[in-house]
Amino acid sequence: MRSTALPSGDMVPVLGQGTWYMGENGHQFQHEVDALRFGLDLGMTLIDTAEMYANGGAEEVVAEAISGRRDGVFLVSKVLPSNASRRGTLLACERSLKRLKCETIDLYLLHWRGGYPLEDTVAAFEDLIRDGKIRYWGVSNFDTGDLEELECIDGGEAVATNQVLYNLTRRGVEYDLMPWCRSRKIPIMAYSPIEQGRMLDHPSLAQVAKDTGATPAAVALAFVLRHDGVIAIPKSSTTTHIRQNRSALDLRLTAEHLAILEKAFPPPRRKQSLEML
Repeated sequence: MRSTALPSGDMVPVLGQGTWYMGENGHQFQHEVDALRFGLDLGMTLIDTAEMYANGGAEEVVAEAISGRRDGVFLVSKVLPSNASRRGTLLACERSLKRLKCETIDLYLLHWRGGYPLEDTVAAFEDLIRDGKIRYWGVSNFDTGDLEELECIDGGEAVATNQVLYNLTRRGVEYDLMPWCRSRKIPIMAYSPIEQGRMLDHPSLAQVAKDTGATPAAVALAFVLRHDGVIAIPKSSTTTHIRQNRSALDLRLTAEHLAILEKAFPPPRRKQSLEML
């Protein structure tokens, strides 16, 4: 498993597992647990979840999946902006820890920017680190201007990652956000790196997949992961798709393959507003 460094120097896998939409159907609970465990067995030991997903249901799925193997998992969760006051963040983290059945979250993110001052949220993150409830904190869905503002806040320079929408069809972050983060050694965490499957029937992806003997999903993931300092967190509930996701790490796209993809999915030529799902 390839890894990348957090600003602290700690190494984390570049390919993890997302849990958006998990925990919504009780009949799928064990199936989702088994899928996450299968991914862990393949080395995809970073699991991303959030209090928002199924109103905490996804965190409960994760809790069962990591039971007995917590020490081998890098666990990421998120606080909703509506809970991100100083006290609200502390209480939200406690609720997540209870659902996750663990004592510490490795990386705790502000899910997106809301109405509470960033100073209050950062202060709460620092409280949580001091108390051993989280190891690191970061943000999600922050554009360059948001990060510049965060950097000026006391303690804001400790941000460990920025989780954003990034895939072949959503390349706006490559223009300025990704270079900004790279210059500060802050990894980008790409959610929906295969656009929730909506891009997979594109003929250019199919062409490169055929040339490489890979699946379109693996090609799309390999394109995202070709960058240093990028972590991808695709969500899948089937062992077949999880194995395909894992195969992206073994796929090396040639200059010819990249040219085909660049033509079909051109890079940004100007600043774009940060996209969200």
